[in-house]
Amino acid sequence: MTDNTKNLEPGWKKRSEDAKEKALKAIAKIKASGGNVNFNSVHVESGLSKNYLYTNDELRSEIVMERDKENAKTDIYHKKYDKTSKSKDVVIESKDKYIAKLQAENEALKKEINQLRAMVYENRN
Repeated sequence: MTDNTKNLEPGWKKRSEDAKEKALKAIAKIKASGGNVNFNSVHVESGLSKNYLYTNDELRSEIVMERDKENAKTDIYHKKYDKTSKSKDVVIESKDKYIAKLQAENEALKKEINQLRAMVYENRN
């Protein structure tokens, strides 16, 4: 019995290369549009199965690398702008002091208004 798969191997290889190229183009398109590169987005954009993307080592490493780059960017952003518990406490303390100062000023102004009202009342009589 002869092995007929030899005739099919070139076709399989071409299909695999075409699929790989399709996935790489999808990754490039997603990156260019500013989207998140992950297995699902590449699957939707390229039309390839997720199983193929997960089992093809080259594509898998490319997707994971791009996903990790995006995660690193968001981590840097969060480290820069997220406030720690201590810094939040400092901000709250500062605002509490400012509120206390405004309340004291408000009370002093109320007393002054009452004194001025008393003076106006006395001048009427």
